[in-house]
Amino acid sequence: MANIQGRVWKYGDSINTDVIFPGKFTYTVSDPKEMPQYALEDLDPKFAGGVQPQDVIVGGRNWGCGSSREQAVVCLSEAKVGAIIAKSFARIYYRNCLNNALPAIVCPEAVEAIQNGETININLKEGKIICAAGEFNFPPLPEAVMEIFNAGGLIEYTKKRLEAEE
Repeated sequence: MANIQGRVWKYGDSINTDVIFPGKFTYTVSDPKEMPQYALEDLDPKFAGGVQPQDVIVGGRNWGCGSSREQAVVCLSEAKVGAIIAKSFARIYYRNCLNNALPAIVCPEAVEAIQNGETININLKEGKIICAAGEFNFPPLPEAVMEIFNAGGLIEYTKKRLEAEE
């Protein structure tokens, strides 16, 4: 999972968890495989039907603010979004991304430069984003984080570690 190439879906500041996964579905949709069809439906009705594996979401400041509901990450992870690049993330949302193997990258300069719909490349190990406007750097992801991502998330990573100890 070190390299991601995908088309950009760009949004603004303070996109909250109710916008990412509508609150009206929080208690009625429990199967993670069903969640992507509702992702961003109030903000961008074309997203759920148009997102492709490895596509990248680019957001402004405070992406994922609001409630701590995990569905707001799971719906994007299950849609096979490759990464989210933002100017900043809400703390709990950022942690939920790590837990669910969805790279959350803070790179304000790239957010400013990247255009909606363009195809970009991300190298997680080298900490590079390449877009039409140029190359942007972010802190490379630590090996331990890459291990969690490669395992499919924190739960799968923990299961594998426990099995290895037996």
